[in-house]
Amino acid sequence: MTEILDFQVIMDNGILQVTLSNPGGLVTGIRFNGIDNLLEVQNEENNRGYWDLVWAEPGSTGTKGTFDLIQGTSFKVIVEDEDQVEISFTRSWEPSLQGKQVPLNTDIRFIMLRDCSGFYSYGIYEHLQEWPGFNMPNTRIVFKLHKDKFQYMAMADNRQRIMPMPDDRLQGRCQPLAYPEAVLLTNPINPDLKGEVDDKYQYSCENKDNKVHGWICIDPPIGFWQITPSSEFRTGGPVKQNLTSHVGPTTLAIFASAHYSGEDLIPKIQNNEPWKKVFGPVFIYLNWAMDSDNPLSLWEDAKAQMSIEVESWPYDFPASVDFPTSDLRGSISGTLLVKDAYIDDEYMSADSAYVGLALPGEAGSWQRESKGYQFWTMTDADGNFTITDIRAGDYNLYAWVPGFIGDYKYDVDINISPGRDIDLGGILYEPPRNGPTLWEIGIPDRSAAEFFVPDPDPKYINKVLVNKFDLRFRQYGLWDRYAELYPDTDLVYTVGVSDYRKDWFFAQVNRKKDNKTYQGTTWQIVFNLDEVNQTGTFKLRLALASATAAELQVRVNDPKADHPLFSSGVIGKDNSIARHGIHGLYWLYTVDVPGSLLVEGNNTIFLTQPRATTPWQNIMYDYIRLEAPPPSTLKL
Repeated sequence: MTEILDFQVIMDNGILQVTLSNPGGLVTGIRFNGIDNLLEVQNEENNRGYWDLVWAEPGSTGTKGTFDLIQGTSFKVIVEDEDQVEISFTRSWEPSLQGKQVPLNTDIRFIMLRDCSGFYSYGIYEHLQEWPGFNMPNTRIVFKLHKDKFQYMAMADNRQRIMPMPDDRLQGRCQPLAYPEAVLLTNPINPDLKGEVDDKYQYSCENKDNKVHGWICIDPPIGFWQITPSSEFRTGGPVKQNLTSHVGPTTLAIFASAHYSGEDLIPKIQNNEPWKKVFGPVFIYLNWAMDSDNPLSLWEDAKAQMSIEVESWPYDFPASVDFPTSDLRGSISGTLLVKDAYIDDEYMSADSAYVGLALPGEAGSWQRESKGYQFWTMTDADGNFTITDIRAGDYNLYAWVPGFIGDYKYDVDINISPGRDIDLGGILYEPPRNGPTLWEIGIPDRSAAEFFVPDPDPKYINKVLVNKFDLRFRQYGLWDRYAELYPDTDLVYTVGVSDYRKDWFFAQVNRKKDNKTYQGTTWQIVFNLDEVNQTGTFKLRLALASATAAELQVRVNDPKADHPLFSSGVIGKDNSIARHGIHGLYWLYTVDVPGSLLVEGNNTIFLTQPRATTPWQNIMYDYIRLEAPPPSTLKL
């Protein structure tokens, strides 16, 4: 199955042949079903299939860094028998490389199994205790396919299409838009695509759904698919968003990135901090169809294969001791209940709640956690949950429940040991609550998707997103639509009259004044109170789905007050709106509103976002609620 040459290593199981550089471990060729190389042969051999990362010195800020194409300096066959071959490409670090190379030992592995139409890859990163620290904004696997063959991309049932050619993004064939990733196709090779926007972020996906994506060659009908059967090694939890496949044709397996989160989610390995993490394995699956078949059937087959891979996790064939098999892992189960006496006197089942294990931290810290492993599931209608195949170690158990604000954390640390099954029984989440709801806007689900998302400017359409309600926020340029809807005055929402699905713009963006300047905005919530406890404290709950270099100021009944009742300070680096997301990191604020600021009759809460350097400084709201003082302090 393995042929070792001076500068190449070839894995071949009779179905496919994979050629890698020796000792670098770069994938230079994939032969399958009569095609000599599925990868882009016009690219240099170091720009076809590879692992890479971006790193920066410790203490540095931002999400940029030095690009590092990971190339091994030593090659070794780990396993070779009639059933499988596993090969290793390692690179070691030593102090003489400080400042020149990321202080990591890397071991990049490739596995090929008998009678398997594909191959696996995983990486082991290790930082020794005595070494200097570093930041790692990004690490991933990249495959760049033959552009003349792979032109149909699929990453979801409702997001798949014939894609532009890479040449369509060159000068003379496109018009650059507001940032480098977005272009308007003006003279594409395929004239059917003229007038469309191409932007790789329109094909982003949440980790929980990012299990299979790739490309189809129509003639002959062949599929190239990247399957990620588990998210345990990805950063940021189940709703962290990452890129998938995009024009190139390029397919990515992203393990760590700052997209839709910013610097908060960058692994920052400190000086003298020992750290080791296994990324993957992921599976590169190749399939083919008969000429008489519909080539798009390859997508259905890829989804079926993805399900097989998920059921097979954790794999039992990787040879590294750093990848534990199922018998060396543990499990945890329980029932999550919710108590909110202002909704129901009885305990409520936490239906469709997200429950997960991540490194110990504060409630909600999992969404910014980037060094360890995470294991998540969703509860059933009765709040029952089971998480299996958890790596041994110390964790906290976290949860959040759609329909309720805030984050849950189990108050005892969880130790998972090999073969141990933990049953927590019933556990109770009491979400933030001080008094009865006077009014609410939105749905507490950590997303702004329920609010009004405008139609895109007809000049900036991606046709694959048209007439798809749940994807409408992924169209380009929606931030500029606000000024068209509200050219002179800002949004006013009247409780009891307005409908958040129609009258609450999905993001509080800046107003475009001309081509170069923007101004902050102030939204109003108008509401009526029949009576006011002047000595009581009302609670304004502000749950945010995303923030980008924004500040949220709250004023009550006096829009010109010199000092706001509340200011968040400048928060967020999600950049979600520019990347066509509907959420980023979750924020929850509680503002104490003295009853003395309110009046019987009409009141107005003013929400100001004053930061206006760029069009993308904004806040996406998840949910807003005003609570009255608890009944014991109400004026009778």
